[in-house]
Amino acid sequence: MYRRLIIALGLFSFSITGFTQIGGDNTFEFLEMPNSARVAALGGINISLYDNDLNMAYYNPALLRKEMHHNIAINYTNYISDINYGYASYAYHFDDIGTFGAGIHYLNYGEFIRANTEGEILGNFYAQEYSFNLYYSRSFLSDSSLRVGGSLKTIYSALDHYYSSALALDLGVNYHVPGSNFSASAVINNLGFQLKPYTEGNQEPLPLDLELGATYKLPHAPFRISVGANNLLKWNMRYDSPLTSQQLVTEADTSMNFGQKMGNAGDELLRHMVLGVEIMPSDNFFIAFGYNYQRRTELALSNRPGVVGFSVGAGIKISKFMISYGVARYHMAGISHHISLTSDLNAFIRKG
Repeated sequence: MYRRLIIALGLFSFSITGFTQIGGDNTFEFLEMPNSARVAALGGINISLYDNDLNMAYYNPALLRKEMHHNIAINYTNYISDINYGYASYAYHFDDIGTFGAGIHYLNYGEFIRANTEGEILGNFYAQEYSFNLYYSRSFLSDSSLRVGGSLKTIYSALDHYYSSALALDLGVNYHVPGSNFSASAVINNLGFQLKPYTEGNQEPLPLDLELGATYKLPHAPFRISVGANNLLKWNMRYDSPLTSQQLVTEADTSMNFGQKMGNAGDELLRHMVLGVEIMPSDNFFIAFGYNYQRRTELALSNRPGVVGFSVGAGIKISKFMISYGVARYHMAGISHHISLTSDLNAFIRKG
């Protein structure tokens, strides 16, 4: 009856394994997907980019700060097949209390044909997932170098007549000395549980994750380098595809999967790492590149790897808006397009 939905969700989970690397082990895996075009261009993971970008609060609530007061962020992603998703958020700062934010994240799998086992068409059905987020952040040192933050998520999923809901909490910390070129962060994501499982008595885990990240801007050059590590609660990230032999999996595209030449330990380590580089000739323009080692290792075809695992994007400020675009290659048959729009509403308020 749900053949098309099963196939679509299967492809969706398979593509996510290139990002989360443990796709299918948990429910609500959509929480791990990159919303921001900038983060998607940087490889899909970044929790340490200290910039006036409200989208970064989604990845690390400790990056929410008073400079984002009255900022808004709107994102849209044209994902694989007919799947699309988006995210919108707003921030407000209270002196002596901290900075608050609110956001909504949705994913739409599209419309499906309902049919029985004999192929008789019975109509259509839909599948969507949502997350409603509340953020809070504040500094805890006099020089504002250490910030902590949290995000409370109310999650809802509707897959035809199957429904589920959950609560989750993200906790983050960021260290950045004002005026310095270095930022470091740690985040634990999706601490929570299902309130209502899809089927009674079948409680499923959320995609719990521990991430570390650091960003450094070269002092005399317009380059900023970010290194992130995710899925640190699970060391073994190797994936052996049932569609190929072990030899093809471990030897595919060894020119770029150099971790395989370092032995199993080196390969395992690099499967947790994502590298991102930004070129910033001015405050109003950037170009971003990313490399996700595991995405390439698992999803690149051995005889035609192409640019799987690589991502690229750019952003430019036009008038009062920052417009960003990112593209990420998950597979030769799967590419995602990300668009972000951010703005400071204070710029529209006349001062006089």
